[in-house]
Amino acid sequence: MDRLRIGVIGLGWFGEVHCDAISAVPSLELAALCTRTESRLQELADKYGVKQAYTDYHELLANPEIDAVSIVTMWDQHTAPTLAALEAGKHVFLEKPMAHTVADCRLICDTAARARGHLMVGHICRFNPRYATAKQRIADGAIGDVLCLSSRRNIPAAWTPEILNKIGPIVGDAIHDTDLMLWFTGARVVSAYAQTVDLRGLKYPDIGQTMYRFDNGATATLETVWCMPEKTPFDIDERMSVIGSEGLIHIQDTFPNIGIVTGDGFSSPDTTYWPQLHGVTAGALREEFSYFAACCLKGEPPSIITPEESMAAVEAALAAEESAASGEVVRL
Repeated sequence: MDRLRIGVIGLGWFGEVHCDAISAVPSLELAALCTRTESRLQELADKYGVKQAYTDYHELLANPEIDAVSIVTMWDQHTAPTLAALEAGKHVFLEKPMAHTVADCRLICDTAARARGHLMVGHICRFNPRYATAKQRIADGAIGDVLCLSSRRNIPAAWTPEILNKIGPIVGDAIHDTDLMLWFTGARVVSAYAQTVDLRGLKYPDIGQTMYRFDNGATATLETVWCMPEKTPFDIDERMSVIGSEGLIHIQDTFPNIGIVTGDGFSSPDTTYWPQLHGVTAGALREEFSYFAACCLKGEPPSIITPEESMAAVEAALAAEESAASGEVVRL
């Protein structure tokens, strides 16, 4: 077999982005789609020329022609389809966050450990070449021992009113930086303290600021603002600094790497995560799917991100959420 036949479960805006990325990977065939909304299902089935379309993921998983699934439902609806897919022997690409409770993460990890198929959680930043380069230099000992880290991952308010009724900025976005910090340090979080700011009165607050202490003594601060002003000239303000005993690394994915001025003003489109390159989706998401497919086709579990590492990021981010709610430091 030189191609995996993959189905996508969950067809919101990011499910469609997954479809675009999958369609750009030669070793993957977008073979099935699933969502409960019939009009959306038909729309995307027509767009991608997919004949196998389902409103019930159990029917998709019963199809022996499907080798793998990408699960892009809301985070609090990850567990049931993931367990069902693993029990059906499918390979599973699961969008982050892994699940909405640590107990569910453990259940997914345990099920994956005995499953025939492989599980990979989509922590896309590990496939951003800037973060991957930083990881390699840290592993090489270029900056000595990691002492402290700081991150910023801020997005405009226009993106977030609907999202903030489903997930907050600490779990929704700072989990990227939580995962990267765990990856860079090779340590685990032992305490979390967080504060939030509520601007618009939605289900979750607009701003989350988090502090971590790691078991190797390192500390970290994470800023996640989901209400940058309307005129902000970039879609994401993304930065991280890693300070070591013998050097430092600074990563910047904004301010901007491309700027476009039109009659509508200034903009800085994505060139990193899922940009269009010569008419097809490129960037970190395509690289992530290419890696997932290569591992599954070779019969090897993905190692760039393991299920247990993904669970550790959820555990830390949920501890930060608990701290923000209680006003107290939460110890893990």
